[in-house]
Amino acid sequence: MIKYAAKKGEQMAYRYGNREQFGLFPQSIEDYVSKEDPVRVYDAFVGGIDFGELGIDLDEHQVGNSEYDPKAMLKLLVYGYSYGLKGARKLERACHHNVSFMWLMGGLKPDHKTIAEFRRGHKKALKQVLKQCVRLCIKLDLIAGNVLFVDGTKIRANAARGKTHDRAHYEKMLGELDGRIEKLLEECERIDRQEEGLGSSVAVNKELAQAEGLKQKIKDVLEGFKDSGRKKINLTDPDCAVMHSVQGSHASYNVQSVVDDQHGLIVHAEAVSATSDVNQFAEQIQQANETMNKLCEVGCADAGYADTAELKNIDEQGIKVVVPSQRQALRKKEQKAFSKSHFRYDKEKDCYFCPEQNELPYEFIDPKRGKKYYRISAPGLCHRCVHYGKCTSNKNGRRIMRLVLEDLKERFEAQYEACKEIYARRKTRAEHPFGHIKRNLKTDGFMLRGKDGVQAETSLLATCFDLRRMMTILGITTLIEKLTAPAIPVMG
Repeated sequence: MIKYAAKKGEQMAYRYGNREQFGLFPQSIEDYVSKEDPVRVYDAFVGGIDFGELGIDLDEHQVGNSEYDPKAMLKLLVYGYSYGLKGARKLERACHHNVSFMWLMGGLKPDHKTIAEFRRGHKKALKQVLKQCVRLCIKLDLIAGNVLFVDGTKIRANAARGKTHDRAHYEKMLGELDGRIEKLLEECERIDRQEEGLGSSVAVNKELAQAEGLKQKIKDVLEGFKDSGRKKINLTDPDCAVMHSVQGSHASYNVQSVVDDQHGLIVHAEAVSATSDVNQFAEQIQQANETMNKLCEVGCADAGYADTAELKNIDEQGIKVVVPSQRQALRKKEQKAFSKSHFRYDKEKDCYFCPEQNELPYEFIDPKRGKKYYRISAPGLCHRCVHYGKCTSNKNGRRIMRLVLEDLKERFEAQYEACKEIYARRKTRAEHPFGHIKRNLKTDGFMLRGKDGVQAETSLLATCFDLRRMMTILGITTLIEKLTAPAIPVMG
């Protein structure tokens, strides 16, 4: 019974709750949520996943101690991540206090250790969830796969920036640690020799085990320097790197996503250790094409991906590349008086001619950098030129640099100019998912460490975005009907 109270002369009244009131919840958990509740979408989606493709064996007749249903645990993770609940303890509390979680789990209440262990032990399976979600979207005609947009963002790793060091620092740590372990071993022997069992080596043995564990960790990091060629590695999470963003410099991962143009759904997402986007375009487009089992028609990205050799890998597959060069992105339309654009290139002779029609023949090539160099045939021509000092002040005369793939770069620039209407849609498509993931899903950093763990979380976050977009596009009721229809299984 709800009580009301109003002050004299006022029409409004207070409403008071009553904890002793009966019939707060219905008898059946099924009645806890309405038929149009979003939680039913997550339930239907995970219910249709092929767990065999994920690498999880569902065996109802297995022997041994019973465990929680993997389907229920996956539902818990996907639904929890969709509402910014990622910590195992928060998910545990939700199973006890949140009605939608109670319904989703069917009354199951796993503790935080069970939740954390399931997530940690099924990293490879979680990485495949996004792929099944994308193939479901293709079956529902929500992903066309014709135009794909690539973009990246930095998300913090579960590691401190101060734990990132170079090889010399770890070698020094290893030497100091060897000395500490030697002293601890001597201490253990001294305690063992004490008469009448006085003293205890329990604390010393524990410290010794920790020191030996740290020693092995440092050895693994030193091996990482050999395999990766990196100059610095983080001790806590060796796969992350120090990256710069608008929030400052932190130990982070570079999260790449490929988004479809039709409805802005994520086709592929991957967390990489590379601090730059330069060498990511071809790999991300190829991974997205493999997921769709088809080649896209257009691949688009911003100038951060503008590496001609990298773009060439996609162009050779017959895919149109729409990526502006740095010059186009910065809109450098007005060139300086004696910039390279004012020098005429003769393709037959493979040489340049300056504005005064003096020849700059081919000098040499730098194969590592993919650049060719041209220099004035006689330094005296520059010294006697009226433009000497403005065009060049080099005593050896003017030099011009040309990319080995300069012709291809010019073609990409022309393609960008002709397809600006496609590029104009890039922001609304490629950057929207990152805004949702960071703000709505409250993702300011990863929970897990290591490439596999971070990739598992990236897959979950991208899946959560796609499911929310599917609800917006189709509506909750329609989407549930399509997810539960027999003709729409989620196959790998």
